[in-house]
Amino acid sequence: MSRPIIAIAGLACETSTFSPARTLGGAFHPRRGPEVVEEYPFLHHGTYLAGVADWKGALIGHALPGGVVVRADFEQLSREILERLAAIVASTPIDGLWYDIHGAMCVEDMEDAEAELLRRIRAVIGPDVLVSASMDLHGNVSRELAHQTDLITCYRMAPHEDELETKERACRNLVHVLMSRTETGRMNRPLKSWVPIPILLPGEQTSTRNEPAKSLYSLIPQIESMIDVLDVAIWVGYAWADEPRNHAVVMVTGWNKVAVIAGAKRLASFFWSVHRDFHFVAPIGSFSECIDRALDSSARPFFISDSGDNPTAGGSGDVTFGLIQLLERTEFRKDTSPTVIYASIPGSKAIEVIIKAGVGTTVTVTTGAQIDNLHASPITMTGRIHSIKYGDPDAEVEAVLQVGSVFTILTKLRKPYHHESDFINLNLSPREAHIVIVKIGYLEPELFGMAEDWMLALTPGGVDQDLLRLGHHRIRRPLWPFDKTFQTAPDLSPQLIPFSNEDLDMN
Repeated sequence: MSRPIIAIAGLACETSTFSPARTLGGAFHPRRGPEVVEEYPFLHHGTYLAGVADWKGALIGHALPGGVVVRADFEQLSREILERLAAIVASTPIDGLWYDIHGAMCVEDMEDAEAELLRRIRAVIGPDVLVSASMDLHGNVSRELAHQTDLITCYRMAPHEDELETKERACRNLVHVLMSRTETGRMNRPLKSWVPIPILLPGEQTSTRNEPAKSLYSLIPQIESMIDVLDVAIWVGYAWADEPRNHAVVMVTGWNKVAVIAGAKRLASFFWSVHRDFHFVAPIGSFSECIDRALDSSARPFFISDSGDNPTAGGSGDVTFGLIQLLERTEFRKDTSPTVIYASIPGSKAIEVIIKAGVGTTVTVTTGAQIDNLHASPITMTGRIHSIKYGDPDAEVEAVLQVGSVFTILTKLRKPYHHESDFINLNLSPREAHIVIVKIGYLEPELFGMAEDWMLALTPGGVDQDLLRLGHHRIRRPLWPFDKTFQTAPDLSPQLIPFSNEDLDMN
């Protein structure tokens, strides 16, 4: 056959329904047309995928995790995706669509947003176009989403060091199927075996660095090596949204009915057999207990995750709970006390005061709790301005305020701190600090490599690690760990989902 023509579209945002924040359309930083193709290095000129297919960008948007997406903004972006796809289809019929999503996007007054967007896309591109979706393993796969896609895969590592690899795999799988037409010219669509599993855990208990997730994900290449199996995927699900679709899922895709069913059954059975063995990736404690442990430890730097307000999981980033406790500690009142770096707290008004005053001056600012004031109030600090930096793509403006021996990073807009350079660019030396506190869950690779020791603080916020105190009421029960006992063993029978136009239950 001639080179297949493949369109690209999708919106990605991991959203907490327990955060008072709202995600606006601009947060997606939309890419359009040729910009879409440029976003992915593996599609550039000279690569295998660029050589075997023609890629047509419609619109993609990747937002920093946050609160629920405003419905009007979603509708505007959705309309533009459909209009751009319609224009592509009108000029040149397409063979496939790569659907680049996260899988945990919640939209105001909408159920199962990714499936709904794809349903609308299907109305434009038609039922014959093959759709391949790439997702985060913390996404959710309802039966409807599994039904609307032909191919679907997700990350196999947490932290997500294989993000680009996964996206490339989704595209390679799509090209492979498109290039494997039968002799009659008809498409031989693969089978999908889908198993929902009554488990919903935070990523901080399911990192693939640790058991039992490490062994669970190690089964993927074994099952993928079975005859006529194309892809194997395991979704942990997203714990901080309250929707019926939020739970673990495994899927095996291929052409061998026996293999895809057997592979999915093996994965689901193992997942359930170890459901009681998932534990946090680090020692846990209250914020105060973590500070006490860090002060008693000789390990330097000692990292603490202020996990309940993690902006990369959907937290607002402006919860002041931890910072208030930190600055109340007498151990850090003097500039000769143990050095602490705290990252971070957003507040545009505080940044305005700091910019006007300049580096080296002493100022009093009030910041935080502008969005999430459910867990603590704004905090007022008096300190010396250590540094100011302009032009960050997320924060826009960053500054460091020294109060005693605590160096607090303030930002105009919220920003996650994952890299050593994030600190060095602000004239901070995290490797020389006694304690480094970051709003994060499990430590990203660079931070993990720097930490001589670390703890996970179970702090409040929109992504509270203590799931039971959040108040889920729409999830499907029974569900571990919300339910500790099950009257009967869960039904882990794989459900085959060939592509068809029949009506299917949503979950």
